[in-house]
Amino acid sequence: MTGKTAIRGRLLDFIADPAEAGEEACYRYIADGAVVMEDGKIASIGPAADLPADMPVEDYGQALVLPGLIDTHIHYPQTRVIASYGAQLLEWLDKYTFVEEQKFADPDHAAAVAKFFFDELLRNGTTTAAVYCTVHPESVEAFFTESERLNTLMIAGKVMMDRNAPEALTDDAERSFSESAALIEKWHGRGRQHCAVTPRFAVTSTEAQLEAAGALMRGYPDIYMQTHLAENSAEIAAVAKQFPWSRSYTDVYDKFGLLGPRAIFGHGIHLSDGEIARLSETDSTVAFCPTSNLFIGSGLFDMGRLRGGGVKVGLATDVGGGTSFSMLRTAAEAYKVLQLNNQNLPALQAFHLMTRGNADALGLAGRIGTLEPGSDADITVLDTRATPAMAHRMDTIDGNLAEELFVLMTLGDDRSTLATYVAGERLYYAGR
Repeated sequence: MTGKTAIRGRLLDFIADPAEAGEEACYRYIADGAVVMEDGKIASIGPAADLPADMPVEDYGQALVLPGLIDTHIHYPQTRVIASYGAQLLEWLDKYTFVEEQKFADPDHAAAVAKFFFDELLRNGTTTAAVYCTVHPESVEAFFTESERLNTLMIAGKVMMDRNAPEALTDDAERSFSESAALIEKWHGRGRQHCAVTPRFAVTSTEAQLEAAGALMRGYPDIYMQTHLAENSAEIAAVAKQFPWSRSYTDVYDKFGLLGPRAIFGHGIHLSDGEIARLSETDSTVAFCPTSNLFIGSGLFDMGRLRGGGVKVGLATDVGGGTSFSMLRTAAEAYKVLQLNNQNLPALQAFHLMTRGNADALGLAGRIGTLEPGSDADITVLDTRATPAMAHRMDTIDGNLAEELFVLMTLGDDRSTLATYVAGERLYYAGR
């Protein structure tokens, strides 16, 4: 976009992690503020009263204006797998997911689902995600083509699988390397697009393929890596059987050079102390996926233990094992999971996670997840009184921001999203 425009509302973003800085010093809040945008960036923020009289302004009144929400682990081919009944992880993959993912060899199908997927993200205020495609290069092409059209900042990759999956969904080490490399050469760093080396998980990759994944990481040092780790007890047992030399599930990935500051591991529920220490040493990220952990019956994530061990933790929907595209719904379920682990998730920490915290986990701090001038103008506008029940509850809150945020994350969902801006362009507005 060209020329300056502004968004007016109650501005909120985070300047530090509340778990480290404390709740009073972790955020910036302007009760009647304005974000000025120019050329896809945030030019300035401050009191709305300081805006020039001739500045074009979108005024959202008492709505909250935050950085765009960020999702650290989601599967775009699984939008029609969501809410599939009665199976745990390995059966769920065979019965539902692998059946659906075979359809993505068809470029037209992949393009249609990609469009739906982005519509859902924007409707829920999510502007950046780390995304799994399928084994088909066509699925990645469709994904990045739609992302480029919208100018969203996305991380995605071709899934690598060469065993323990239907023939139509398997490649081999050489093919997975060459197809991934071609996609990286075409898309990584093109506009706002980022590629990720994406072995689905150790169960579906041979040692040769994991070595190929490691070679891609060595060949493209600024690339991301995403996979699954220690989600389910049967999965962990399968990994131990397939890699008898390994000391742990994490050790399998470590051997092939897949740990590091740009590595994102989904789930991480059942980890030993040694695995946590190694993830911390390598600055790897674990994505907390509460709705899928509950829905598929995998277990309760122990955020206190991982963070206490120095591991970076992101928050993620994990659609379609996860049951909502909404980061608000996801945070609500994260709160419940942690309650069952005798831990807590204060609202300020949850909103930090959804914005600056997830940006930090993805190595994108300063670019997204903030309203800081110079950052990308990815912004979501949230209505804290979006439903009658929310408005009824909010009437009892007397200016307490933390309490208001807690109600928003507990009762809010896609109906709370008033608008979503991507690089300064409003791509979603009040149901349109």
